[in-house]
Amino acid sequence: MGTRKVVRIDAERCTGCGDCIPNCPEGALQIIDGKARLVSDLFCDGLGACIGHCPEGAITIEEREAEPYDEDKVMENIVPQGPNTIAAHLKHLKEHGAVEYHSQAVEYLKQHHIDIPENAGAEPLPCGWPGEAVREIKYVDEIENQATAGHRPSRLRNWPIQITLVPASAPYLKNADLLIAADCAAASSANFHDQFVKGRVLLMGCPKLDDARSYQQKLTALFKENNINSVTCIHMTVPCCFGLISLVKQAIADSGKAIPFTEVTLGINGEVQK
Repeated sequence: MGTRKVVRIDAERCTGCGDCIPNCPEGALQIIDGKARLVSDLFCDGLGACIGHCPEGAITIEEREAEPYDEDKVMENIVPQGPNTIAAHLKHLKEHGAVEYHSQAVEYLKQHHIDIPENAGAEPLPCGWPGEAVREIKYVDEIENQATAGHRPSRLRNWPIQITLVPASAPYLKNADLLIAADCAAASSANFHDQFVKGRVLLMGCPKLDDARSYQQKLTALFKENNINSVTCIHMTVPCCFGLISLVKQAIADSGKAIPFTEVTLGINGEVQK
């Protein structure tokens, strides 16, 4: 059992305006029964992206005990909020491709003799933006045979890939070999998929134009909550890109884990320099 940061919503102060909803990258917030609800601890990274958008100051960050990937703990928080929130939570899990956790949630309801909402199996509730739906991309064994003279198959194994949008609890992170790449790296390397993405889970971001501190916090949570086999960090030779290396190394250090780390430096024409 450990503690982690999650958002807390003061129901008395919340007016249900919905300003927080588009600013939750993980899609963990929804308006239900006229109030903003944290429908799943599972997808809240505790970074508080929604806080600054609440005009009533109803959202804060609290640190409390939370066991990673324990759906029973999540359901203990969900059930008292009523059947509409239960249904929203089940849909939320489906939207993010968390099949294992969805099964655990349904089993919890059965064990506690709680009715499973009829609309829980309806089409997914909109959670954030459509591109954020978490999914693991499976490949057939014959992928090598799909290549032709004019086509190479994609090696991408996961979605989303933007660091901010990836929940620390995404199922494809379990026992993963991570490739954390600067945005420009993919554009510079003609062989990016076959040389670097193959066999790895890809995360991408820009250490200069994006919020580097937010990236470091997200990656720290990701490393803490998952058994990561290795981290390969690929960046460009330009000075602004080296910040990615330091923030990834710091996140590994802050996680308290010894994760094998490899650095790859690319020139602007895609050649490996380091």
